[in-house]
Amino acid sequence: MGVTDRIEAFILELMKQDDDEWLTIQRNELADIFGCVPSQINYVISTRFSPERGYVVESRRGGGGCVRIKHIPSVGTEEELSEDEALIEIARLLSAGYTDRAGAELMKAAVCDELLSDVHGAGKVRASILNNMKKASVKNRR
Repeated sequence: MGVTDRIEAFILELMKQDDDEWLTIQRNELADIFGCVPSQINYVISTRFSPERGYVVESRRGGGGCVRIKHIPSVGTEEELSEDEALIEIARLLSAGYTDRAGAELMKAAVCDELLSDVHGAGKVRASILNNMKKASVKNRR
């Protein structure tokens, strides 16, 4: 098993053990544990913990480089979605070529919390909007 696989396995194990919604790690500390450079950690995070794989990653520079990772399972066609879940699905549609960057930005605007904050049952409305957009995206790709 290569260092990339070991780093991924280590992060996944930390996520299993952590009760918090977000796992917070320091790039430099992880690099020290595995005897590699922090850019190797960046590589693992960007390739193995991508939106297409169901992860949201927040990265902060400086002070060792804090990284926060959250896993959101694939949502498919759902009855209710949070904004984070909708953004993950939009990222998956973009990476799979079902939409372009402009289409993805329009989708994000249509399902954002800011727009739906005063709507009763916003999660259900968001899911309905995104499910219809997904159907149209798949239909237009054929």
